[in-house]
Amino acid sequence: MSARRWRVVHWENKAGAAAHCKRGFGFHPVVCSTSDGEPLWVKLRAGNAAANSIADRLEVLDAAVAVLPLADAAGHRGGDDSNLALRPLVARIDAAGASPALVGELAGRNIGYAVSARSSPAVTAAVRCAVGEPSLCHDVPDRPKQRRGRAQVADLADLADLSGRPPRTRLVVRREPRHPGAQRSLFASENFRCRGFLADQAGHPTRLGRLMRKHADIEDAIARLNHSGPARVPFADWHANSTRAALRALSLMLVGWFQNACLTCPLRRAAPKRLRRQLWHLPAAVCRSARRVLLRLPQQHPGAKALLAIAHPH
Repeated sequence: MSARRWRVVHWENKAGAAAHCKRGFGFHPVVCSTSDGEPLWVKLRAGNAAANSIADRLEVLDAAVAVLPLADAAGHRGGDDSNLALRPLVARIDAAGASPALVGELAGRNIGYAVSARSSPAVTAAVRCAVGEPSLCHDVPDRPKQRRGRAQVADLADLADLSGRPPRTRLVVRREPRHPGAQRSLFASENFRCRGFLADQAGHPTRLGRLMRKHADIEDAIARLNHSGPARVPFADWHANSTRAALRALSLMLVGWFQNACLTCPLRRAAPKRLRRQLWHLPAAVCRSARRVLLRLPQQHPGAKALLAIAHPH
């Protein structure tokens, strides 16, 4: 549910700009979005901010929950009774959030989790044991136009040492043939590439694997933010840049609600850049005829039909 990206700047006098671990210079924000890529909140951080800061992630998560509808946010604030939760929430976090303390805070907010697992002796030992147990592996259904071999997932909760984790924690590992140039992870192998995550969700391992792989939707949220300006940090003052980033996230939320409520054409899933070109900047002329005020739209413009569908839904 949260991710991080570095923002590169070329002026060292901007407050908070610093060298980061990617050998660049800029800022290190944290982004939280919905499962369909709609940005909920963004926190601008200094370039040298810690990647695995629990306090920053909880701050962003609490702010994201606060902007959700009341029915969705009920029971998911710190200290809320679990009986108040009307709808379940699941946070998907990259490996920087794989901390027992962070998972415990999520449990205190009645929020489920699916967190990428870090490489550790316990995880490596569980993966090695699973190699000799073919019955633990489940084939992932082939996707259309899949060029690589079939992937497999396995639930290794019984083989891994998960002491210190909340109850119901499961270790799910996805293994697929290693294509040329792929990075190794969790388990050094020349033939396979393994990715694991910790989750407290019930269900078949293949379903959990699909749930975690959809964490890539955060890239859509980051792309929407980049198309709306936060990729640039124009001010020298820290508070001005932070406020600008938060306002951009709120404006994108309004745009997302407008798309879901008013649009039924392909523009419903369009990026802000396309919306500006086809809808926001739609040229029109106001004219008068027979004591009526008319708005004339260019018939050949791709956004004209979408705007007419909003004005006359039936």
